Amino acid sequence: MMIHIQQNTSLKKLNTFGIDVNAQAFVSIANEKELITVLENNKLPLFILSGGSNMLLTEDVNALVIHINNKGISTKEINDQEILVTAKAGENWHDFVQHCIQNNWGGLENLSLIPGCVGSSPIQNIGAYGVELKDCFISCQAIDTKTFEKTTFNLDSCKFGYRDSIFKNEAKNQYIITEVTFKLSTKNHNFKTSYGAIEAELNKQNITVPTVKDISKAVISIRQSKLPDPKVIGNSGSFFKNPIIERSFYEDILKEFPEMPHYPISETSVKVPAGWLIDKAGLKGFSKGNAAVHNKQALVLVNKTGNASGKEILNLARFIQNSILEKYGIHLEMEVNIF
Repeated sequence: MMIHIQQNTSLKKLNTFGIDVNAQAFVSIANEKELITVLENNKLPLFILSGGSNMLLTEDVNALVIHINNKGISTKEINDQEILVTAKAGENWHDFVQHCIQNNWGGLENLSLIPGCVGSSPIQNIGAYGVELKDCFISCQAIDTKTFEKTTFNLDSCKFGYRDSIFKNEAKNQYIITEVTFKLSTKNHNFKTSYGAIEAELNKQNITVPTVKDISKAVISIRQSKLPDPKVIGNSGSFFKNPIIERSFYEDILKEFPEMPHYPISETSVKVPAGWLIDKAGLKGFSKGNAAVHNKQALVLVNKTGNASGKEILNLARFIQNSILEKYGIHLEMEVNIF
């Protein structure tokens, strides 16, 4: 099997920040057979690249970059109300969600327009508007980078948390996800519309009995009104996680900042919107070199000029972290992976 490995290849078009760094070696794989062949013959460190949407590259990648580009969607009916849908890792996430919408399969509609590919979605346990990937997740197939054996991870073994999974912790860099299976509804959908502005958007369109497509359109409209298109200005979506803090600490902060919003997590903890913290600290639209905080959504950092280095964006992120810690006593954790 002939597989072409390129040398000294730019990754600018393969990461949504548009950072211009080079890969020592680069290969795009179209199926598991190619992947295993590459792994068996490789002598370099590995760097796995999917949609390039949740990473910040701060230097050249001195490794073999494997671009996961396998495609395909298959289904298996469970009963007259549920279906299993399996997508290969290289499928574009939003395109996959829209494929589900067109078939009236419910469950992923709140996750419309999230950048990236299917294979990286379990790593981050992607989420938006009250829904997380784990809510519909059944399993994923992955190849062990050392033994080249295929492993199946179910819901429990993925150890999903808030924007977290086993693939970001003890199994980091050990597996390459090749496909993901979801359980979706085919009728009697259980919509989640109370989070964020979904209900308001539906009301604006005079929709009282929404369909899967209506929810997806509402989410897309909301996201497009607040979030910049990576094809127009480089970004990676939400850069920071919404911090979870002790309720007692939140109540103390509230004395100084009585308008601070929160979402209950448990009896003892609450989640605070990171975007609100950044905005109220006066940093929305703030620039530092070629990097900036987006002027419509403070949670998003952008490659303002198109020429920012990864280090410039990272310096801006650290400046924000320090500012928020100083003002509120809250540490913002980066959601984006730094390399």
